[in-house]
Amino acid sequence: MGFFDFVKDAGKKLLGRGDDNDNIKSYIAENSKTMPIENLDVVVDGETVTIKGHAKNAEDRAKAALIAGNIEGVTKVNFEDVTVEDDSIELHDINYEIQKGDTLWRVADIYYKDGSRYPEIVEANLEVIKDADKIYPGQMIRIPNFTA
Repeated sequence: MGFFDFVKDAGKKLLGRGDDNDNIKSYIAENSKTMPIENLDVVVDGETVTIKGHAKNAEDRAKAALIAGNIEGVTKVNFEDVTVEDDSIELHDINYEIQKGDTLWRVADIYYKDGSRYPEIVEANLEVIKDADKIYPGQMIRIPNFTA
């Protein structure tokens, strides 16, 4: 898996404000204090962002892709060229697009059958959820440790 799809009209407004490649690269770096991508390189081609570099693990790679994808105007993120140091970690995460009227409690209730587990979702998405009460339709988040 090396691509994520996103909603074009949702997210942070960064494109078209100078050098798109540098803007997204800086945004990923600023929001990835817990999961730095070494030798990060970003290429914007229309609505597609390609991320290159080296991550400690698959989770950090996925977080970087979510940061890039939650930028208005980005519909696809290619992260196949982000290598991982430890590829033994298997993610059991799914991506979820926030819908109108959603709360993180509701999302946790749907996926975990327990709304009180919403802090697990917040913790897994610190790079894209700054405030648990401020999510928006079209925002993509990870649902960690999901088993159907």
